[in-house]
Amino acid sequence: MVDPLTLEPRIRAIGAQLAELSAGHSPALFDSRWWSQTTINLAMKDPMFKAQLFRFIDVLPALKQDAQVIHMAREYFGEMGEQIFGLQWGLKALSATGLGAALSGKTIRHQVQQMAKTFIAGSTIADAVPVLERLWKEKRGYSVDLLGEATVGEREADLYQEQCATAAKELSAASAAWPSTSLLERDHMGALPRAQLSLKLSALCSQLDPADPEGSYRAVAGRLRSLLDVVCSLPASIVFDMEQAETKDLVLFIFRKVFSEEPYRSYPYAGLALQAYRRDAHTDVESMCAWARQRQAPVTIRLVKGAYWDSDTIRYRQRGWPVPLFEHKAETDANYEILVRLVLQHSDVIRPAFGTHNLRSLAVVEAMAEALGVNPEVWEYQMIFGMAEPFQTAIAKLGRRLRIYTPVGELLPGMAYLVRRLLENTSNESFLRKEYVESQSLTQLMMPPSGSHQVSNSSVARSTETFPDGPDEFQNEPHSDFSQSVARQSMQDAIHGVRKQLGLVLPEEQVHASGAELITRNPDAPEQIIGRARAYTPSDVVSLNQMSLKRFLEWSVTSVESRVTILRQASGLMRRRRYELAAWEIFEQGKPWREADADVAEAIDFLNFYADEMLRIGVPQRLGHAPGELNHRLVGPRGVTAVIAPWNFPLAIPAGMVSAALVTGNTVLFKPSERALVMGHLLVEILVEAGLPRGVLQLVPGGPEIGQALVTAPVVATIAFTGSRDVGLSILDAAGVRASGQSYVKKVIAEMGGKNAIIVDDTADVDEAVIGVVTSFTGYSGQKCSACSRVIVHADVYDTFVRRLADAVMSLRIGSPEDPGTQVGPLIDERAEKRVREYVRIGKEEGRILVERQVNQPGYFVGPIVFIDVESSHRLAQEEIFGPVLSVMKAKTCEEAICLANDTIYALTGGIYSRSPANIELARKRFDVGNLYINRPITGALVGRQPFGGHRLSGVGAKAGGTDYLWQFLVTRVVSEQTIRRGFAPAE
Repeated sequence: MVDPLTLEPRIRAIGAQLAELSAGHSPALFDSRWWSQTTINLAMKDPMFKAQLFRFIDVLPALKQDAQVIHMAREYFGEMGEQIFGLQWGLKALSATGLGAALSGKTIRHQVQQMAKTFIAGSTIADAVPVLERLWKEKRGYSVDLLGEATVGEREADLYQEQCATAAKELSAASAAWPSTSLLERDHMGALPRAQLSLKLSALCSQLDPADPEGSYRAVAGRLRSLLDVVCSLPASIVFDMEQAETKDLVLFIFRKVFSEEPYRSYPYAGLALQAYRRDAHTDVESMCAWARQRQAPVTIRLVKGAYWDSDTIRYRQRGWPVPLFEHKAETDANYEILVRLVLQHSDVIRPAFGTHNLRSLAVVEAMAEALGVNPEVWEYQMIFGMAEPFQTAIAKLGRRLRIYTPVGELLPGMAYLVRRLLENTSNESFLRKEYVESQSLTQLMMPPSGSHQVSNSSVARSTETFPDGPDEFQNEPHSDFSQSVARQSMQDAIHGVRKQLGLVLPEEQVHASGAELITRNPDAPEQIIGRARAYTPSDVVSLNQMSLKRFLEWSVTSVESRVTILRQASGLMRRRRYELAAWEIFEQGKPWREADADVAEAIDFLNFYADEMLRIGVPQRLGHAPGELNHRLVGPRGVTAVIAPWNFPLAIPAGMVSAALVTGNTVLFKPSERALVMGHLLVEILVEAGLPRGVLQLVPGGPEIGQALVTAPVVATIAFTGSRDVGLSILDAAGVRASGQSYVKKVIAEMGGKNAIIVDDTADVDEAVIGVVTSFTGYSGQKCSACSRVIVHADVYDTFVRRLADAVMSLRIGSPEDPGTQVGPLIDERAEKRVREYVRIGKEEGRILVERQVNQPGYFVGPIVFIDVESSHRLAQEEIFGPVLSVMKAKTCEEAICLANDTIYALTGGIYSRSPANIELARKRFDVGNLYINRPITGALVGRQPFGGHRLSGVGAKAGGTDYLWQFLVTRVVSEQTIRRGFAPAE
């Protein structure tokens, strides 16, 4: 074992040698001759400007007209744009004429393109070949990465596969004529191909899903095998890039599986990138080395630091998941040095490739290899085209094998890649910045990483940090991370266990039900009975009322702390039973895995959030501080509450309404949907197990008639309803009629659905917009009140959006909710299927079908369908459908799109995809919805973070999951005491 401390003198000496070899050179991005120097320097000093600059660069590909470029520059930078882009006249003056706009717009576009050319070798392979040949003659190999749009559909995946195969052939043919260079063409294992491709699996299949490794492999294998047949025949080498953290295990799984297949088992030029910023990287390197040894054919490991730290860290923190990456750059650098040694020690089966632009890391490789006695031909260095050119020169002068990671593709679509490179270069932790901008000394640059002692080699070492809030801040229950095998196995086990319990007979409640038997069935297999329950009838309501009123007298005087404790204990029980509860939803409501899991997490959130809120508002509040008087606001329960819940969120929505009523001291008569009997029973069961006295919450299975009877019952003071507009309005009407013996003005809380729209403007990221729209209109087969049913697209991007939308819809995986890879499952029952099919018939009369998915399997399936040429007056654009039916509409401006979006009787959710600050601000002010989502899907509101609810005919009442929701179940009293007696008042 080599002690790293004994290597330090040698590391410093080699670092000094490399620094001397790189002297007199500087990275192109920091070269003073470039216009970008001033801008980049400003970005490094001002984080706000940096964000604006990179966002402007990101939106530039969407701007087709030069006038748009000027307009957007002004939106992002104001008058500072004149300084940024080095114009001789102000943007305002230039854009006054068409010629001026063209001149300045072209100038801006040209300058950003010049920056992109720093990192992109050419728009096509033919364009890039001269660049690659120059690199070759400078003793530098290459690995080509084909840039392009995100793959949102399988046609695009086919195109990417064809482009990769063609690129491999063209590169192999072109490079055959180049001069022989043994340094680049041989290593310790033999000959090396001249051509190398870097491959992104996410571009080769639009439906990769970490929750379903086997299904994902089947989806990608055909294209992957076809491409491998080409690279094996040439031969060329191929390296799988590592992408977002959530897909890491999936990429490893697919890589090992395909290269274990007989045609590719002996292929010696397969490679995989592994990221040192991952806490489990050591385990992954060890397992890859062991697998390569068992495979008996060499494998390349491209060891990199990692390029997605910012986005991965943000995404994991948003989701409340432990961050699987090191939190500090020094920890990553230290881990990299550990992994260098590990990879070199296995060089008998590994072709090591060290990707780094860090002078110390380069020196560590040299020193470690020297100490281990590893010949320099064993490994190669890899650096990125346009980055660290001085170090590229130094490595070439040293006589080491060097390969340049070289992106090829259209400059403007490559802006996402450009932004990632700029983020690296301008980061506070960037080695290149430290050396070439901040001019740190060689001694500082060669210091060992300060986090060396903190690095663990264990895959168990995972950050527990989620949100930066304090310990008392409410935190949402994280959804399951199905990229983790433990979560996948837990769900599979739960499905297996629940399947054995199907046909569950719900136990009798305290009040006997006299109605007929109700049955819920599996929407995916209608012959399968899920649960049975005896229904209540209107004649049973008197007994229900008497029991609930009696329990109210006891429960209403229970302390707030006791009620809160019960809710928190119930949330703990739900957390322990989360996969069982989700499995019941899979069977009873036909929810796919993630939808079912998210519903359980939201139910837990409601219990905890309302418990916290009741502690906050349940204490008497002093009003004013006038001397001689004491004023307090007190709160108390309203009385008996009727909760009438839907089937589409069968645990979360009733848990929210029921827990809000209970924690405020009310008793509850809870009528679940006839399609969610088992889930309603499980909610009651959990609350009772948590300590809720029996009878305080009474389950009331039954049909519409029992719901109507509860609404009109004289003792019911509050009605909490979620469901259709027509039923909601009828409840409001009925509640306004005073029944005999009624001593309350009934309070109605009604959430009643929507006709929700997403706007896609001419600056939108079409990749994100297509994915967001598809997610929003097909999630749970469109059976959400928040689902997108209209998308209003700017005319300039309409054709592109529609084409890509069709491909994305045709690529969705439709099937049984029990399958982890299913994205679209069945509708809830036959009645829902008939209703949706009727709207499909109407749509065929009003609009034109863009795409219609046919489904031929048992169950209540209606495949996603998209209509175009839909007018605002059409029924398709006005009426709630509650199924996977989408209408596409066209608008000439963002203002027109907002008017179209507002042109319904509903106001629930809406969204806009835009990179125009002005259009986003316009939507904030004028898009009339209860929940507006910007550049994200419009479903999936989280308790506390996005309190949910609408207005107009979408509902009445405070937002669920918000700080004012509990007030609807309370009455407030004010007690005012005169404290002056005999001329004096007690001291306060």
